[in-house]
Amino acid sequence: MSLPKITQITGTAVHVPGDDIDTDRIIPARYLKCVTFDDLAGKHFYDVRYDTDGKPTGHPLDDPRFAGASILLSGSNFGCGSSREHAPQSIYRSGFRAVIAESFAEIFFGNSTTLGMPCVCAAPQDIANLGGFIEKLPDTEVTIDLEALTVNYADISFPIEIAASARSSLVAGQWDPIAELLENGDEIESVAKNLPYV
Repeated sequence: MSLPKITQITGTAVHVPGDDIDTDRIIPARYLKCVTFDDLAGKHFYDVRYDTDGKPTGHPLDDPRFAGASILLSGSNFGCGSSREHAPQSIYRSGFRAVIAESFAEIFFGNSTTLGMPCVCAAPQDIANLGGFIEKLPDTEVTIDLEALTVNYADISFPIEIAASARSSLVAGQWDPIAELLENGDEIESVAKNLPYV
């Protein structure tokens, strides 16, 4: 089965403000023992969403107004810290399909791309304006257009940036190298037969 071409992502959004939100905050270390990434659903940002007694802290991710949001907004250097793949996996498994931030840690960005979860960069004021807008109108539909390199909501549009290589792989439906290998077994066998050392 070929991978879907990801040209647009549309959904509601939630704003999780802050700079240097690291992978330890996104997914606490104790959840790295999971057997499958599916077990990470709902564990994203757990230690800031709940106190030590397990009571909700009132985090934006748990605000009923933003239930079902599939686009996450944040600040600069999102996903910094350790390189744990579990961080983008926990966000993805919890229903998010894209992140808009000022900038991203490189490894987090790469791990997100191979999930088909675009991470796009926008100016701080554009993110703040969108965050303020959805605070008043949480049902606002937001569209990330990877071909036009824009974010659109209501009658507003602003530019975004994403590494050209990531953009092209998402738009072409070639964002998961492992899936590509699995789908091209015959070609791999053919090449292997012509290699003298195999």
